Amino acid sequence: MRFLKQRPSLSVFIFLQILDVLTTLIGLRLGAGEASVFVARLMHLGPLPGLMISKILAVMLVLIALRFRQPRVVVLANYWFAALVTWNLALIFSQAWRILPA
Repeated sequence: MRFLKQRPSLSVFIFLQILDVLTTLIGLRLGAGEASVFVARLMHLGPLPGLMISKILAVMLVLIALRFRQPRVVVLANYWFAALVTWNLALIFSQAWRILPA
């Protein structure tokens, strides 16, 4: 569990949030679906508003964690969102592969 002792990087967190929004929007445009039930329900307001609400909540949770001196939460969130962005990219490439002409 050495990775839990790393300093949290808020700039990495914000960058990952932006990448998550962009890759999610691209994936949706290519025909992929939203895997998170919570975010999918928020997207009934529209894809961008739903994503923005989920990102505001994520930022609020990280700020609360930092307020209570729990920097590990930011480190774990960065790993989690890095995995989500990677997953989104995999879905984008798989969807793009399907629509490319043979």
